Amino acid sequence: MVEVFRMRTSAVRIRYSERERFNMKLLLQRNVDKLGRIGEVVDVARGYGRNYLLPQGLAVELTPDNINRFETMKRRLIQLELENKDKQIVLSKEIEKASCTIIANSSEEGHLYGSVTVKDIAQQLAAEGFQVDQKCILLEQPIKELGIYMVKVRLHPEVECQMKVWVVKGDDPSETKKRARESSADTGGEKTEEDAGEAGLEDGDQGQ
Repeated sequence: MVEVFRMRTSAVRIRYSERERFNMKLLLQRNVDKLGRIGEVVDVARGYGRNYLLPQGLAVELTPDNINRFETMKRRLIQLELENKDKQIVLSKEIEKASCTIIANSSEEGHLYGSVTVKDIAQQLAAEGFQVDQKCILLEQPIKELGIYMVKVRLHPEVECQMKVWVVKGDDPSETKKRARESSADTGGEKTEEDAGEAGLEDGDQGQ
């Protein structure tokens, strides 16, 4: 009986040591979605900690010096987090007003030759002046058909918005033209140069 107890104790000790070897405790310096809030101590995989949380400045290693430093900077860090949240709120409103157009090759039936991923969406947003980490774009699965999609974007643990993504056929300029007109109508924006030219031709025809 004593021998069985020792074996079980040894097994628990081995599992615990393995967890220590592959995990690490960190002190969060920012709110991290699905992980924790500023000032919390979290237990994470070493790869996640060293490759993402630490380089991004989201957390620091749990040492006496870092704990003392955090207590000194805590008020400032909380203020920075609030400022970041306000900044993301402004960005979310801009993204909701905009629309992201991705040109893709497809069959006549609208099936894409390939797919549209969060990387493609992030790159197109960047081209339009919106810097959004692809991890913030919540796409359940890659887009494989032409169409208009509402995609959720989580810019901050407390800030989300919906973005309109247009996937249009690459060799069909009429789709891009239609998209530009509808986008202008949605935002109350000015007509495109092409629309203005067409309007001028129509006025000229009526005057003859």
